[in-house]
Amino acid sequence: MILPAAREYPQVPITPPYRPLVWGDFNVIHTTDTHGWLLGHQKVSFPEPDYSGDLGEFASFVTHMKRIAIEKDVDLLLVDSGDLHDGTGLSDGYPPGGVDAHESNKFLERLPYDVMAIGNHELYIYANTYDMYTNFAPHLGGRYLSSNVNITVFNSDGEPESVPVGNRYTKFTTRKGRRITSLGVLYDFTGNDVNTTVQTVADMVKEQWFAEAIAEEPDVFVLVGHMPVSYDNWPTVFDAVRAVHPGTPILVFGGHSHIRDCQQYDGRSMALESGRYMETIGMNLGADLEAAKGNANNISFTRRYLDQNRVTYEYHTKMSNQTFDTAYGRSITDGLQELAVSFDLSYLYGTAPQDYTINQNPYPSNGSLLSLFIVDAIPYALSVNNTRDSVPSIFITNSGSQRFNIFEGPFTKNDQLTASPFADSFLYISNISLSIANQVLPALNNAGADQKRKRDEIEKELWSRGVVDTRYRAWLEEMDRRAGMGRREAMSGNLTLGYVTADSCPGAGDDTLHMALPYYSIPDFISSNPPNVTDDTPIDLVFVDFVEAQLLGILNGLQNAKNYTTADVSLYSPTLASAALGLYAQAEWN
Repeated sequence: MILPAAREYPQVPITPPYRPLVWGDFNVIHTTDTHGWLLGHQKVSFPEPDYSGDLGEFASFVTHMKRIAIEKDVDLLLVDSGDLHDGTGLSDGYPPGGVDAHESNKFLERLPYDVMAIGNHELYIYANTYDMYTNFAPHLGGRYLSSNVNITVFNSDGEPESVPVGNRYTKFTTRKGRRITSLGVLYDFTGNDVNTTVQTVADMVKEQWFAEAIAEEPDVFVLVGHMPVSYDNWPTVFDAVRAVHPGTPILVFGGHSHIRDCQQYDGRSMALESGRYMETIGMNLGADLEAAKGNANNISFTRRYLDQNRVTYEYHTKMSNQTFDTAYGRSITDGLQELAVSFDLSYLYGTAPQDYTINQNPYPSNGSLLSLFIVDAIPYALSVNNTRDSVPSIFITNSGSQRFNIFEGPFTKNDQLTASPFADSFLYISNISLSIANQVLPALNNAGADQKRKRDEIEKELWSRGVVDTRYRAWLEEMDRRAGMGRREAMSGNLTLGYVTADSCPGAGDDTLHMALPYYSIPDFISSNPPNVTDDTPIDLVFVDFVEAQLLGILNGLQNAKNYTTADVSLYSPTLASAALGLYAQAEWN
């Protein structure tokens, strides 16, 4: 639980932005992939303090920015590209019988969003989608958009009917009288629950409603959607609009891959993607739309990636610590803190002795969260009240089981929900000789030529189901590579760790200068240390439930003494993966 004092001013010095914003006559503030991080990042290890603002402080920032826009007599919009569910205790820590993000979303409803689009995390569980349809979308008065996403509900005659979750598109006029046409597009997602439907982007642009929506020329198209601005299908949407309106300004606001990114599909457009987890606030500024009228000239745009913290907000609004907060922003912060109390998110499992990271420390190492999880936490947690504890064993899980780093200090219910959210079971096969069991992990991680093809297929499949780690980690890895070992030290001076963005748009995007985070790659699968027994000793091979089919295939390829089937697989322990770190912390960190 963040203490009220913490929002007065961050507990550690935070680097301010190094230059003011460049305002144009049409400006947009963008959020995406907030995933429940509405109280911001509360730990003091960098880069966390860079993102220590909360939704109430962001709301105050928006209020001040709207005032500045009126003083400058320019337009300022606020848009969001989806994924409000799944990420922290505020969204996921609800009591039994609750609905994910139902309570936390009430605070997002209080912000003056002009357009919000649906994300894939709104669609994994029908109850969440239905909650968005019945409770959230109505608050936006037609501005919650789901251009290619439907939900099946009962109509007034009691018949099932497939209808858009929000609206397919919206048209509105800004304070300065500019006419806007907006869409809310989701990438080609296939992991949605039954009774929800996602149409492919390629099919969506052929629809009659789409042709009608874009027929009339607005002053600017503001296309919002949960789809990356690079290597995805925004060009399909963009080209469909351009075919009808060759010169109309187009702004695209994407999401999903959790990175800071920018593209210009032509000289009169800009596409922006603004990170994840309330770390980044994106701004598309300096669009000089008046100068673009009546000609085919390129439009100059500016984009900026703001670190989401109070120092950033006060710098750009020219407010002091005493004058920055609004009563409205404070009430949002207070409400979120009350929600955290009602969900008991500060329940303490123990005190972490150090930071444990997914990619900032090598795996395996003492600073690796993956090592902590599979070498220490899982073997301990699954041994509790387990009659098989005396049998030597190897534990295998996927590295994607850990979603976020653990930092030195209190390890709470909120930290457990954030770091290790997946409620997977562990299964086992008994009487596998150690020599065979030791070959299973390398086989799971193997990337031989035929395996490489399979891996690419699996990557595609995972992407379509919503797994974004690969794209996000590739971005971090590239950032670390550019920093280089020698250059990193030379550059550092007094810079703190953070994102160092290189994108495809002109000029520098990052609002604050940082030293890039170190990056170490990790395997897809990880295992506990093998037991200290001879090669022919029979052991328990324990593994996370969803690799069962893959693992049986591998076992049968490694030996021919027995053909293993699902009949040989049993539940190892009723303890779920998501509970392991808390159980371990209670035992070892007190």
